[in-house]
Amino acid sequence: MAQTAMTVRVDNNIKKQFDALCEQFGMSVNAAVNVFINAVVRTRSIPFSISAEEDQTRKRALEAFLSADRSNRPEMTLDEINEEIRKARQERKERLAKEGKI
Repeated sequence: MAQTAMTVRVDNNIKKQFDALCEQFGMSVNAAVNVFINAVVRTRSIPFSISAEEDQTRKRALEAFLSADRSNRPEMTLDEINEEIRKARQERKERLAKEGKI
C-alpha cells in the first residue's frame, strides 16, 4: 500500500501533551493520527461530538421574551398580524428595489 506524508500545524504545548499521552498509550504519534484518520474514513464521521456554545444573544432574547409581562397589552387580531406582515414585506421589497437587488 502506497503511503503519503502529511504536515499538520499544531500548537507547541498541545503537541508536547499529545506526544506524552501517545507514549503512555504505547503508540507513536503517527500511529495515533492513523487511528483517527481510519476511524473517520470507516465511520464517515468525526468520532467525537463537535458543538458550539449556545448563542448568548439569542438565549437572552428568548429569556426576555418569556419573562415579559404581557398582562396589560392588548392581543393583536389575525388581521392586524397579517397587516404587519404585509407592511414588513412591502418595506423589504422597497429596500431591495432601492439597492437594485430586484
